[in-house]
Amino acid sequence: MKQNYSPFSLLDEFSLIKKQYEITEHEFNRIGELIYQRSGIVLSQHKRDMVYHRLSRILRSHGFTRFSQYLAILEKDKHGPEWQVFINAMTTNLTSFFREAHHFPILAKHANQRRHGYKVWSSASSTGEEPCSIAIQLDEVLGTSINGPRIWATDIDTDVLATAERGIYRAVDIESLSQERKRRYFMRGTGEQAGMVKIKPEIRAAIHYSPLNLLADYWDVPGPFDAIFCRNVMIYFDKKTQKSILERFSGMLKPGGLLFAGHSENVTQINDAFSLLGQTVYRLSKDKP
Repeated sequence: MKQNYSPFSLLDEFSLIKKQYEITEHEFNRIGELIYQRSGIVLSQHKRDMVYHRLSRILRSHGFTRFSQYLAILEKDKHGPEWQVFINAMTTNLTSFFREAHHFPILAKHANQRRHGYKVWSSASSTGEEPCSIAIQLDEVLGTSINGPRIWATDIDTDVLATAERGIYRAVDIESLSQERKRRYFMRGTGEQAGMVKIKPEIRAAIHYSPLNLLADYWDVPGPFDAIFCRNVMIYFDKKTQKSILERFSGMLKPGGLLFAGHSENVTQINDAFSLLGQTVYRLSKDKP
């Protein structure tokens, strides 16, 4: 039987965890160096509690008493499987269906102007809500894809990609969608799956999921694309990394292609190959080299 906790018992439980470990300044700084090297994410001091909370679970699973013991595992084997566990724990995955809804009418208009072979890259797809939203929007404009995937969805976190692959969500996650979209694009669960929904096969078939690190030397995606979604990702990178990724994005877009960014990200301040088209939507305006 599921046990219910009061806010006070949760706080007491977390307090006990806090007493179990101590993260030193050196350990925190080293964690920051390692995640920056592998993912480009910059950890500031105000993320210290978040880092502690996420990594302390891993320490407990290994039976460690110090963060330095876990760091030793990572540093001993630069290509070991524990690195993916570390990256999965340290990445943030906040998403929802049709998040930043003002982007989708612009996507629909752009796709309608380029109907043949329209392709989109969702470069930080998380648990799949973003690429599914893109697939729904394109299905409404272009019809069902009959030539395989039209959306390439990638993420550095393999755990969230596994969730995205399943295409199963809580019914509450699609509450904001119209009744027509719910009926047309989702199947409602029954029995043990009551309260859940599953994306319909024709939408799932329009998306290809694969792991990808934006810091990797090679991006295994079939560009060029008509549009790239990279929303609320750049804020975790320093200016050098932002500049490098935007330069590579410009080479992965077709002429006049679109880049969809997050609400607090300004692309034109970093790369002048793009011009502002709409709210946090940028068009590739200069010829590619």
